[in-house]
Amino acid sequence: MQKPKPDPLDYAGLKHAAVDLLSRRDYSRRELWRKLSPKAASADDLEQVLDELAERKWQSDERFASMFVRSRASRGVGPVRLKQELREKGVDSETACSVFEESDENWQEKALEVARRKARSIGYDHPDFKLKLWRFMSYRGFSSDLISAAVDTLLRESSE
Repeated sequence: MQKPKPDPLDYAGLKHAAVDLLSRRDYSRRELWRKLSPKAASADDLEQVLDELAERKWQSDERFASMFVRSRASRGVGPVRLKQELREKGVDSETACSVFEESDENWQEKALEVARRKARSIGYDHPDFKLKLWRFMSYRGFSSDLISAAVDTLLRESSE
């Protein structure tokens, strides 16, 4: 037997659901829209709820983007991929750029750290060492300049 589908949420119900979601973690406006629109009785009500949450600073794309960049960068994800992921989550490019400018991440250091970790698992003596490392680093979202600098540093260190 199937569960009955719940009634669509009105303004108060949508606001309660949105605050409930935001109490667990930050969401971009688009993410909240995607999560709540199937439950909404009216798209206008949902827009009003999202506007009110933004006015009260309970929902902020800037704060979401900042937390997202910090979290994903700590796991070794590079700036190119992060910008792509932010776009997918509905953060406009202007906001994303300002978050990257304000970020205190040292991408050169981060790239070298990720490259060192991967280099140990590949093995410096592997015939395709450089190719494998380039492919991995570009998948992780590092630019060719950052990859090149990290690979050069690693090769210099390994030859010493």
